[in-house]
Amino acid sequence: MSNIEKWDVENETFWENEGKKVANRNLWISIPSLLCGFAVWLYWGIITVQMLNLGFPIPKADLFTLMAISGLTGATLRIPSSFFIRIAGGRNTIVFTTALLMLPAVGAGIALGDINTPLWKFQVLAFLSGFGGGNFASSMSNISFFFPKKQQGLALGLNAGLGNFGVTTMQIVIPLVMTFGVFGGNSMELVNTSGTLIGKIPAGSETWIHNAGFVWLIALIPLAVVGWWGMNNIKADHVTPNLPSPVGSFSTITGMLLIGFITAAFGLWLLLPASVGGSGFGISKWIVLPIVIASTVFLLKLIPGQIKTNLERQYKIFGNKHTWSMSVIYTMTFGSFIGFAASFPLAIKVIFGYQHLMVDGVMTHETANANGPSALMYAWMGPFIGALIRPVGGWIADKMGGAKVTQICSVAMIGSALGVAYFMKAAYSSATPEEYFVPFFVLFLALFAATGIGNGSTFRTIAMVFDKEQAGPVLGWTSAVAAYGAFIIPKVLGEQIKATTPEMALYGFAVFYGVCMIINWWFYLRSDAEFHNP
Repeated sequence: MSNIEKWDVENETFWENEGKKVANRNLWISIPSLLCGFAVWLYWGIITVQMLNLGFPIPKADLFTLMAISGLTGATLRIPSSFFIRIAGGRNTIVFTTALLMLPAVGAGIALGDINTPLWKFQVLAFLSGFGGGNFASSMSNISFFFPKKQQGLALGLNAGLGNFGVTTMQIVIPLVMTFGVFGGNSMELVNTSGTLIGKIPAGSETWIHNAGFVWLIALIPLAVVGWWGMNNIKADHVTPNLPSPVGSFSTITGMLLIGFITAAFGLWLLLPASVGGSGFGISKWIVLPIVIASTVFLLKLIPGQIKTNLERQYKIFGNKHTWSMSVIYTMTFGSFIGFAASFPLAIKVIFGYQHLMVDGVMTHETANANGPSALMYAWMGPFIGALIRPVGGWIADKMGGAKVTQICSVAMIGSALGVAYFMKAAYSSATPEEYFVPFFVLFLALFAATGIGNGSTFRTIAMVFDKEQAGPVLGWTSAVAAYGAFIIPKVLGEQIKATTPEMALYGFAVFYGVCMIINWWFYLRSDAEFHNP
């Protein structure tokens, strides 16, 4: 039966006899679905590097906007996605949102097949890639209902951590499949040196960049089928008591996603310059993002009928101070992970792939560096470590307590960010930036590792602080807020690189980590805290 009427995993007998098998089956179908969501959401970070290598006639600065567009849209779609499970059911939600990923995947494959495809088409496809970003909130909320509290740290860590492997998988698979014509079509010729996991590919070589979109259909089509037959909706009172038909669920999800798309589009219009289709108003991102978040929450609440009643019940999380403290702390961990994963390839390319030369008293950054490291060879390692270690973070937090592990991670993140900033500054003012790549890279890997462990430990804290009904929506909401890191970090790095001071971005992030460390101590590590080291 796809619909489960009785679900009480805190009952040990029920869990051992019935619950464990069902929960694990749903978890292991959820993980690859979420993996594909991350891949489609963030593949613009790799695709834009290869577009530069192929000489696509789009300015470098404009290519940065593609990752920013998908980042902001994906984060915004997490807001409605946070509430899908109680309204539409777990199986219905995961299957439908996984199937939606086929739209940007097919579109990207078609658009990348023509080097003269205009920027606006890529912007539309980056906008649709936000589907993948939104999927995380619904996926985490869904899995939280399947497992007892004592196993939430590991279960959510596995779902998120292995799901996050979509970033690493994408960063390995895309450079690989672009080396041969697996889906047919015409090849293009590299203008600059490219790279894969196994080595550099010289200029003049053939590449099939359109495979970067089409390759995900190999997984998405069977996942939609397997999810439909293998996953479950839980009709219990604390999960989805008023489960609609599948068609009704799909319609509800579509309408709520449309609200997220509208507010994201408005925010992007306010933010982007007129040269790339924006308003050109120059409104600060720190003003626009709260407008986008608040307007999305407000518009969702205007939906009439049963959805409004259900959302009003779930919106009770906003009256809990711990929803807000955990939103900030989770932004430190997941927001940093996803933001750095999105910007790492292009940062390596721009900082180390060009020589920084003084010409007539002016520092220039346009001369290709023949000795520079290939971004496509190295960029996958950071997200790989962050994702791999994430379940470990959840497991350690189950043993030590979530807040204590988070505090240790925040200290490590501050130190790593300051170290990365130092070597960024040195590299961006050097004619031989490759000399600083190894310490830069090692410190960045340490930063990724700390974000991964911290991701797992924050899940433990949320599971222990909130009751069963609120934990799912809170997980979705905090992940939505944190996902704006996929927009903020590439945006800030891009602005600071343009200003020739990339290190200032990392200094700013280090200050934010310090603030998070104080918040974590105040709410969860003080001796008289309401929840001490939950």
